[in-house]
Amino acid sequence: MPLLSPSSLLRHRPLLFAGAAATALPRRFSIISLSGARENPPKQLLKAKESIKSVPSLSPSLEPSGAVPKLLPTQAIGLVAAAQANFMRVIVESAGGPPDNPTIFNEDPRIGRELLCVVRALLKKIKRRVLVGDKVLVGSVDWTDRKGKIDDVFQRKSEMLDPPVANVDHLLVLFSMEQPRLEPFTLTRFLVEAESSGIPFALALNKSELVGEETLSAWNERLNSWGYKPLFCSVETKTGLAALEKILQGQTTVIAGPSGVGKSSLINTLRNTQHINDEEEMSYLKERMEGSKWFGDQRVGVVSKSGRGKHTTRHVSLLPLSGGGYLADTPGFNQPNLLKVTKRSLAETFPEIRQRLEAAKCAFNDCLHLGEKGCVVAADWERYQYYFQLLDEIKIREEFQLRTIGTKREGDVRYKVRDMGVKQAEPRLELKKHRRISRKRLNQSILNELDEEDWSDIEEGSW
Repeated sequence: MPLLSPSSLLRHRPLLFAGAAATALPRRFSIISLSGARENPPKQLLKAKESIKSVPSLSPSLEPSGAVPKLLPTQAIGLVAAAQANFMRVIVESAGGPPDNPTIFNEDPRIGRELLCVVRALLKKIKRRVLVGDKVLVGSVDWTDRKGKIDDVFQRKSEMLDPPVANVDHLLVLFSMEQPRLEPFTLTRFLVEAESSGIPFALALNKSELVGEETLSAWNERLNSWGYKPLFCSVETKTGLAALEKILQGQTTVIAGPSGVGKSSLINTLRNTQHINDEEEMSYLKERMEGSKWFGDQRVGVVSKSGRGKHTTRHVSLLPLSGGGYLADTPGFNQPNLLKVTKRSLAETFPEIRQRLEAAKCAFNDCLHLGEKGCVVAADWERYQYYFQLLDEIKIREEFQLRTIGTKREGDVRYKVRDMGVKQAEPRLELKKHRRISRKRLNQSILNELDEEDWSDIEEGSW
């Protein structure tokens, strides 16, 4: 019998290690024995294959109203309550696997627990942003250290860009009558931003105790002429808070307004625990939420000497209300960016223009209501100058975007269909940056460069 060379030994290695060793090195879950017959794959591999199927891959987005996916013991579904730097605080709504020690209220102790999570790298690559208020799928959960990783995001029913919050049911535009003083143009910007979001909203004016009844009556009449019914309230005297609490009950509400108007103070007042009378239940809730900011008060600052507010809240956070629902405390900002508003849609954000267009129609469909011939919107209303000023600002922004970005933009995400018809999102690569030049094209470019060289001064035999 001739001896086998080392290369032939490598080629015949699967035959030499048949049996138990071959079981440890499967190829497509099938094994060929020495006799040439196919053997059934081991049960451990089949079990591993089934467990892999149950792990959801990154889909375009999970259905919010669909059936809850089967969760593993290291998976959970929760609500993003806060975002700061690269970390997300997620409140668990449902968890996989049986609970370790059911509580005295026959509840899973993991429900309501706060997890400190990071975002999966693939979500960042495909530019799928995770916002406060998102319902997310958390994987690799360490229930002892209360940590995890956000693997996927459920579909959103609404989204705000400024402030960045998802799944919002209601908006509360909050201003103060004094300290800082109510400014009509700043209020108009916030109202235009709220109108453009398409989310129902209410207007509340805080610190009503600092002004007289005549001032309140004048502003009430003025805002009614704009098309709004304001709610005057005071955190200091608890005036109007009962009516405000009834409006916010059972909804996820974002409070937006300039710095210093009393957003954090209002949240601290509304987030009381008077409805919990059982001391045992209260202590249980605090123990379950240990280390969480849900039971703590929001930090409150003082107004600066110039009369303008200071930035006390640094990041967006979602906080529960005692009567049900959530409040989103957002950092104060003085100038909303109005990114969703275009020069065509700006008129729809002013109730004064909408009332005039309901009574009559302009001569042109693309009318900007700047005194054109045949326009039914005259300049006989108070906020016309504000409309004109905002329209100029939006025109400049749109022209700049058209020059720098253009009108056509390719998507950043592409989808590939994997096994069992599951769509998996992948980042779309930039072709000029990432595509490798083919060898044929590279060789041809080298030959072209050689042809262009001047070889006349090289004497024969110099090589």
